[in-house]
Amino acid sequence: MSVEPLVLYSARFLLAGVLLLIFSHIIIKDRFPQKKEWIQLTVFGALNTTLYLGIFIVALQWVAAGISSLAVALSPLLISIMTSVVMKRRIKFTEWAAIVVGIMGVTIAIYPLLQTSYVTMGGVLLMALSMVMYSAGAVYYSWVPWQLSRATVNAWQIFIGGFLLLPFTILFYTGHNHFDIRFWASLLWLVIPVSIFAVQLWLRLLQQDSVRASLWLFLSPVFGLVLATWLLSEPFTYYTAAGALLVMLSLYVGQKN
Repeated sequence: MSVEPLVLYSARFLLAGVLLLIFSHIIIKDRFPQKKEWIQLTVFGALNTTLYLGIFIVALQWVAAGISSLAVALSPLLISIMTSVVMKRRIKFTEWAAIVVGIMGVTIAIYPLLQTSYVTMGGVLLMALSMVMYSAGAVYYSWVPWQLSRATVNAWQIFIGGFLLLPFTILFYTGHNHFDIRFWASLLWLVIPVSIFAVQLWLRLLQQDSVRASLWLFLSPVFGLVLATWLLSEPFTYYTAAGALLVMLSLYVGQKN
């Protein structure tokens, strides 16, 4: 390991935030947030960046990579429940069916890993808490009538989230860090394709419909299992294949007009 997880993610959020702020306010000349918009951005940044990813990366120390993919499958269910409560949006039967099938698929795919991977109850609870924060952030973003552009919202929520994460990074800092080529390559990957492009796409989906957008999160465990098999030599079994097929079925059912 080149650097501590919190060091990597603090650098990621702050650098991505600065780049997005330059793009938003200097290149395309979007206006700055005003009055209550600062509060909205701080709440969203705290939920979507500081709490969700901060807790998630800490939990990864006690939860294996394959098992952590299961946590992502909980988000659509949590987002659906929170959306129905906050926005009084009636969730269709097909959406509930898609959620159930998707969770079944991910559970089946990860079942063999539960027999062999190292995991603690504390790690599982932290992972679940991070998913609650993430789902709350998604619903909050859909609930707020934003007058700012997506680029501006994304820029400030990432920057504020990274700034709020700094105290925890300093508190748990050990000094055992090596800022080598692996660190810089990982940082650039997390900043440009993930924090900038992927989050922009995700916010666009959330503005259209948070429940239907959340169904696409079922793809994340599938890719996570494939990468865990390829990079970490975790087993790819018939359970994995069956689970992946159920995930694809859930996406079809949930997105079908």
